[in-house]
Amino acid sequence: MTTRALLEVIALDAEDAVAAQAGGADRLELVADMAADGLTPTVATFVDVQAAVDIPVRVMLRLADGFAAGDVDALVRVACDMRAAGAEEFVLGFLGEDGGPDLDAVERVVAELDGRPWTFHRAVDRAADRDALRKQLADLPGLDTYLTAGSAQGVDDGLPVLLAEAARRGDPGYTQRLMIGGGLRLDHIPRLRAARVDAFHIGGAARPHGWTAPVAADAVREWRAALDARVTRAGVRARGD
Repeated sequence: MTTRALLEVIALDAEDAVAAQAGGADRLELVADMAADGLTPTVATFVDVQAAVDIPVRVMLRLADGFAAGDVDALVRVACDMRAAGAEEFVLGFLGEDGGPDLDAVERVVAELDGRPWTFHRAVDRAADRDALRKQLADLPGLDTYLTAGSAQGVDDGLPVLLAEAARRGDPGYTQRLMIGGGLRLDHIPRLRAARVDAFHIGGAARPHGWTAPVAADAVREWRAALDARVTRAGVRARGD
């Protein structure tokens, strides 16, 4: 395998965004309030971040802690405002009381995105039936990625699920990119890359001094180097060197 892996980094503001790009991030997930696991940022923050970097920015559409959609009309307005400000990529995901996808909420918000690419976030790890969820969402326009740890408890617990899903790539409901995040560590990379996983998402790992400190470019650079080292070794083996 010689494909360069995508590295997505959580950013809270322009300072984070600049450091993440300097460290080698390919894309940002822009959020606010990590005490609530990431909510929608302000339009002003998005505008600042977009002006500060030239890598893609996926904007979180989530107004309250938890995975219920809440006020769908408000979500639609936020999506509309972000689109008007120039946002082209998004992150969202809502569950109903039965643990299945809240199709009404998801479809209403996605309609506002007008085909723009979006990630279904770690709500999939809280779903009652993740396979059924993926098949129900399979044909929604713009859905190109699932952010998942394989388990609500994180990658350590979810690794068998992630490897099994990676092996189903191309099956109905499994055409979207699998992006791994949630308790992800550098020592998880070899098994995931061997399974042809090519997208990784980090938050706290990019902040060695915690969420009260900004993203550290050197921390991101360590992840970039680890992912690129896997590519280099795979390329050498493929050439027989």
